[in-house]
Amino acid sequence: MDIFSPVTLGDVELANRVAMAPLTRMRSGASGVPGDLVVDYYAQRAGIGLIVTEGTYPTIEGKAFVGQPGIVTDEQVAGWRRVADAVHARGGRVVVQVMHGGRVTHPDVNGGHRVVAPSAIAIDGAGHTEKGKQPYPVPHALTTDEVRATVQDFVRASERAVEAGLDGVEIHGANGYLLHEFLSPASNVRDDEYGGSPENRARFVVEVVTAVAEAIGAGRVGLRISPEHDIQDAYETDRDDVRATYGTLVDRLRPLGLAYLSVLHAEPAGDLVQELRERFGGPLMVNSGFRSVTTRDEAIALVEAAHADVVAVGRAVIANPDLVERWAGEHPENEPRPHLFYAPGAEGYTDYPALRAS
Repeated sequence: MDIFSPVTLGDVELANRVAMAPLTRMRSGASGVPGDLVVDYYAQRAGIGLIVTEGTYPTIEGKAFVGQPGIVTDEQVAGWRRVADAVHARGGRVVVQVMHGGRVTHPDVNGGHRVVAPSAIAIDGAGHTEKGKQPYPVPHALTTDEVRATVQDFVRASERAVEAGLDGVEIHGANGYLLHEFLSPASNVRDDEYGGSPENRARFVVEVVTAVAEAIGAGRVGLRISPEHDIQDAYETDRDDVRATYGTLVDRLRPLGLAYLSVLHAEPAGDLVQELRERFGGPLMVNSGFRSVTTRDEAIALVEAAHADVVAVGRAVIANPDLVERWAGEHPENEPRPHLFYAPGAEGYTDYPALRAS
């Protein structure tokens, strides 16, 4: 396989095997509506095989960051429609990442709403709010009925994504947010059908993905997971438990025929990821995570060695809107400016130079 060759993920045909990893950028203001700046940002990167948008909240309760976009209101849907139209006009493909922040938020972020999680266990740390950094609160442990109702929040958001003309959705089950909180035995100490055994801890994610696939078609749905990433107190330190939990998850999802499974892991070619790939039985997207920047050589090697069908790239795509063209021609890359990743405005967002003026 060649990273610059086309590939089909479910119902979505990609021009190449590079994906834009979901990257929190916090440029959508208090309204959560993607505006002109966000439209330009994604349109600039339409040469990437698949754009996976930043995490987008399916309910205001699940808003995790100041300036994060949502896909709840009609205005937000209209904003995403502009993004989809702009990316499609340049021949690109784009899916929205549907992300419920779970306990990774604060009432001063999510509009004064409660903070929810599988269990009433707070993250040990502080988050950025409209009023500065504040400790994460002890979350409300969702009741069994509330868990089931939350499944429908994901369904409605995914239906709105299709309504907006996006090519599909990626369900965010990684990085310590709500779905991952159910998977981790450190954040999930429930004693009902959603807690305890690996099968029970995987149940909520299975129900969310299954319901979304039924609503919009499995060929438009991907799932992102991050086993052993140990971020935001969603610890997974027992490899046997990890294999049991995530193995059960992908076994249950295999019959659906999802578009892809995206796995963030420090060893994408390692035994765990490759076992999950085999058990999933569908296309695999990999991302080596935050600790190291994905290079051209690494991405090419992962695809050529058949360790993955698609490689998700983060920081290099932030700094190089035309990354695929640069990689194909072995051109030099712009350097990222991390101090501007989460800043407001165009600087460090839409002002990275391209090889050729558009």
